[in-house]
Amino acid sequence: MGEIMRLDKLVASQFADVSRADVKKLCLKKKISVNGKLVARSDIKVSTDDEIIIDGKKLTYKKYIYIMLNKPAGVVCSTREGASMTVLDLVPDELRRDGLFPAGRLDKDTEGFVLITDDGELSHRMLSPKTHVPKTYFVRLEKPWEESYKDIMAEGMTIDGLREGDPEEKCLPAQFLASDENVCECTLILHEGKFHQVKRMFEKVGNKVVYLKRVAIGEMPLDRGLELGQCLEIMHKDVEKLLTRK
Repeated sequence: MGEIMRLDKLVASQFADVSRADVKKLCLKKKISVNGKLVARSDIKVSTDDEIIIDGKKLTYKKYIYIMLNKPAGVVCSTREGASMTVLDLVPDELRRDGLFPAGRLDKDTEGFVLITDDGELSHRMLSPKTHVPKTYFVRLEKPWEESYKDIMAEGMTIDGLREGDPEEKCLPAQFLASDENVCECTLILHEGKFHQVKRMFEKVGNKVVYLKRVAIGEMPLDRGLELGQCLEIMHKDVEKLLTRK
């Protein structure tokens, strides 16, 4: 059974550029019908299961939206406007709605999978330390990787603090997968999200990250056909893959 709410609230919740006042104007212009009948008032109660037609187009209600973004370097994971472009600036008009935010962060110079949503509960579950959702990264290093990295990271290494004088931080066990094709490339799977964690882990073993890209969250990989800066809506049936532990 659908959720009951005011027509103006329902319609405005689905579009970032449509306000409740806009819905009222559309009703007065006889541009909105509910279950085949034109409506003159925007404050009537409707169900999310009702057939709502706006200016000839059927509204498909979605309580939440889930967007996969392939973030380019130089874009920040923030909802605030500033000097730098934010991930929300890259969301196309057809996917925009109020309340969108990035669920988790990537460094400004890091590329790859960022989830953008308006589902606070899912974001909390995905980012909770208790959940340990795996995040998979492709890493290119300044120097060739060493075989010892696998065991060091699997044991749960300790990394230096962010600033001089800060205490060391203990990391959860991580999976290091060396590339068979390039001695300076590897994959790293983390189950937490400390600030600059991947870079700090490799600095601790005497190496440096020169390129970093998140390629999966949970069991959902970044779509291979998604160009940098492009977005793709994630179907609701696939959302649980974001929370799956490997």
